[in-house]
Amino acid sequence: MNALPDIDAVETAARRIAPWVRRTVILQSASLDALAGCELVFKCENFQRVGAFKFRGACNAVFSLDDADAARGIATQSSGNHGAAIARAAQLRGVPAYVVVPTSIAATKRAAIARYGARVIDCAPTMAARNAGMAEVIAETGAVAVHPFDDARVIAGQGTATLELLEQVTAPLDVVVAPVSGGGLLSGTAIAAHGRSTHIQVWGAEPASAADAQASLAQGRRITEWPIDTICDGLRATLGELPFAILREHATGVATATEDQIVAAMRLMFERLKLVVEPSAAVALAAILAHPEPFTGKRVGVIVSGGNLDLERLPWQ
Repeated sequence: MNALPDIDAVETAARRIAPWVRRTVILQSASLDALAGCELVFKCENFQRVGAFKFRGACNAVFSLDDADAARGIATQSSGNHGAAIARAAQLRGVPAYVVVPTSIAATKRAAIARYGARVIDCAPTMAARNAGMAEVIAETGAVAVHPFDDARVIAGQGTATLELLEQVTAPLDVVVAPVSGGGLLSGTAIAAHGRSTHIQVWGAEPASAADAQASLAQGRRITEWPIDTICDGLRATLGELPFAILREHATGVATATEDQIVAAMRLMFERLKLVVEPSAAVALAAILAHPEPFTGKRVGVIVSGGNLDLERLPWQ
């Protein structure tokens, strides 16, 4: 799937996955608005099936296949949430799933992939090893590849979260902010947002220690070699080709946050919103609080990407 998706693809995805996905709630907090200097609207994808937005893209990819291709099984590589999403979508479709995961994966996320019935294949904790492992599985099984972010079907599915958000708000948004790693969520967010209004600014958020997307967009080329070291286990990939092409056209910018700022934002979301979120889901709020100038006085939608937190490894213990 190499063609760039558009708003029609996102709307088609929304119709396709409607029987399977949850229409997640939005939440607001006056105290967080006061801290941020803007009005924040949180789209709570931590309440999505499998605990993350990833189910949207996985579901769209799996259910877009014809019966013959689906019967071959689905192969992917993942640091956790996408793998669980593919496993669950394949389970619902009644077809096999094969998920290559790095040895650094959180135990809770690995267990979720296995619980949904997928075959789990371990690899070294690098993107090269993940991609090589996925290629080996496809060669062995003949399964259909569904990349976690460099896949138009996945990107279109991820964009449905923003379509819902724009339907749910009571007044127009000025900005939408989403985490960025491989870029599937942010690029889908951008397509959906600008498909509804070209006036909406689209900002990415990423850890300062994994700021390849910010650097890639600033330099106009994909930076694929980056010494990524972050608590955000869902944000350790580098920007994919399709997302990069989309974000070069649609993204306003990418803001970063330090590890301490991400942990602090995560605690704030626990305390003020009563939300269990993983570190990757707190990076958007952390970046807004760290760099308030682009957001001051605006209505800002925030995609809360997931809640699959390892409770044995809380970062403030």
